[in-house]
Amino acid sequence: MPRPPVRLILIAAVVLLAVVALGFALVRAASHDEPPPAPIAGPAAVSSPGRCGAVPARAARELRGMWLTTVMNIDWPSRPGLPEARVRAEYLRWLDLAVAQRHNAIFVHVRPSGDAFWPSDHAPWSEWLTGKRDGRSPGWDPMAFMVAEAHARNLEFHAWFNPYRGTQPGPSGPGADFAKLAPNHPLLKHRDWAIAYPDGERARLYFDPGNPDARRFVEEAMLEAVREYDVDGVHFDDFFYPYPEGGGNTFDDDASFGRRPDKSLNRDQWRRDNVNTLVREMSERIKQLKPWVKFGISPFGIWRNKATDPAGSDSRGLESYDSIYADTRTWVREGWLDYVVPQLYWAIGFDKADYAKVLPWWSKLVAGTGVQLYIGQGDYRVGEKGPWREPDQLERQLSLNDTYGVQGSVHFSAKQIRADRLGAVTRYRTRHYAAPALLPTMNRLPARPPIAPRTTGARHADGGVSVEWQAGGGGEPVSWALYRVDGPAANLVATGRVGSGKVVDPAPPAGGATYCLSALDRSGNESALSNPVTAASAG
Repeated sequence: MPRPPVRLILIAAVVLLAVVALGFALVRAASHDEPPPAPIAGPAAVSSPGRCGAVPARAARELRGMWLTTVMNIDWPSRPGLPEARVRAEYLRWLDLAVAQRHNAIFVHVRPSGDAFWPSDHAPWSEWLTGKRDGRSPGWDPMAFMVAEAHARNLEFHAWFNPYRGTQPGPSGPGADFAKLAPNHPLLKHRDWAIAYPDGERARLYFDPGNPDARRFVEEAMLEAVREYDVDGVHFDDFFYPYPEGGGNTFDDDASFGRRPDKSLNRDQWRRDNVNTLVREMSERIKQLKPWVKFGISPFGIWRNKATDPAGSDSRGLESYDSIYADTRTWVREGWLDYVVPQLYWAIGFDKADYAKVLPWWSKLVAGTGVQLYIGQGDYRVGEKGPWREPDQLERQLSLNDTYGVQGSVHFSAKQIRADRLGAVTRYRTRHYAAPALLPTMNRLPARPPIAPRTTGARHADGGVSVEWQAGGGGEPVSWALYRVDGPAANLVATGRVGSGKVVDPAPPAGGATYCLSALDRSGNESALSNPVTAASAG
């Protein structure tokens, strides 16, 4: 899922779709066909926990999130070396934005380049936080703070990692200069794990994906965060092997290739196997450690083109299978992922990768696999020349998502949502995120739905309606969902985390209103509805 300025530049270059990919892996495709008329706020799925009194209850079920990028301080912190209070305050403002947009998840960049936003035994502190490369602690634990504050707002916290990137290129990063690494950087101790690519001043260091010891270390570095923190998801974007630079640059993995056990494998298939092994092992190890933690990847939006492989998409861009050795189709078909978020950062009608033509390919791929499909939306492209100057481009893409049963979207990136160029964010929020949504349930996750809670009263207070309730037993509730009767149905009007404030309808109607409440477990499985309770008119 995700993305530095390099990618933005490559996209503009239009040399190939590879260009689009180099950035932060956020690129997407759309179709020139106009999307069919869609009903207002038509989500991928609507669920019902039963009836509230005499009417059915209903709630949208879709993931809505944004990437919060830390590398090069793209989103947060606004610059390196800020005081703790400033870093905390900025993060809370991003969470406030997520809540205002009616998101229910946030994807935070916690391992941008072999570093960490938590006290790690496997990585130095991130310079994008501390402003230094000395590996010294900032004196507090950002990860614990980030997770707790996200949960207090009932947002899922997905920890976003770049597994194999060891450094950022100069001059802003250390590049391939070992002398510029933090003293506790693991590649100083294990230089045989390091590969520099490309040549010259734009070089960076990578952990060698073909070295089993390096791979295991990288896994341990990420699993450390899963063990120590209450994360809801582990998230990768599309940076495994580097995107090809051309110009005679070579990713020099001759040493590890020469040690491969199966000498019959050519280099391309060996590299794909290396990435597949990382994905499979991470999937298995996360579930062994914490079965409820989700694992997802945001790959480049093209697996292969149909002209290369009949199983590929109707596209003509860079092929991740061949160029960066990412066999995304295998990851989905083998069920190694809980969700996949292809980066479809292309406009509807783009000739090399039409959003409306690539999207159906992904929809068909996940069908019957149990892997949920979310789409990485290219909010950062709004305002670019061509179709991205149309303020409804993203709105139309979300309508297409509904048509193809997509179960959510992740937007790149946070600052683009805040900027709301051309009013595009306001447009899609009004049409598609007008009401809260519950997260999609995953059958592969542990389920222990609570028994229906009991409501004991409702009253107007501070401009809203506060609902009193008691847990109903069974599984311990983690969150709640509040439904309000509006004519022929009871619609979801608010959600929250148990123990983080009162149950409140923040925008009740002027007259009286009737409410029902449900309780949910860690995996989003919902109880039956409570008894209805009525708040009299505020007057």
